[in-house]
Amino acid sequence: MSASDHAIELLKTAALAADSKGGEDLVALDVTQPLPLADIFLLVTGRNERNVVAIAGEIEDRLIEAGSKPLRREGRSEGRWILLDFGDLVVHVFHEEERMYYALERLWKDCPVIPVELPAHEKRA
Repeated sequence: MSASDHAIELLKTAALAADSKGGEDLVALDVTQPLPLADIFLLVTGRNERNVVAIAGEIEDRLIEAGSKPLRREGRSEGRWILLDFGDLVVHVFHEEERMYYALERLWKDCPVIPVELPAHEKRA
C-alpha cells in the first residue's frame, strides 16, 4: 500500500506553504507500511525558532484553507520541533539542531521517499 491521493494533495499544499516561509531540506516519507494511522511524514527545517513557528503557522493556515483540520499540534510555544497532525499527513517542522539530533530520516530509513516538487528560486547575488 502507498500514500493516498488525498495525502499527496495535502503534501503538495504543505510543501508549498513551507517553501513560501523559507522552509529548507523538505523530505517526504511514505509511512503507510509501518504506520496504520498516517500516510506521509513531511520533514522541514527552519533556521531559527521564529522561522520554525512561521513555517508551521503557514502550513496549518493553508491546509485549513484547503479544508483539512489539524487533529493535533504540539511544540508551538518552544519553536524547536512543531508537530502538525492532519491525519493522512503529519508535518514535523524542526529547528536545524533538533533535526540533526533526532534524525527522523534515519529512524524511518526503510520508508520510501516521496519527491517534493517546489518552484525554482532565483539565487540572490
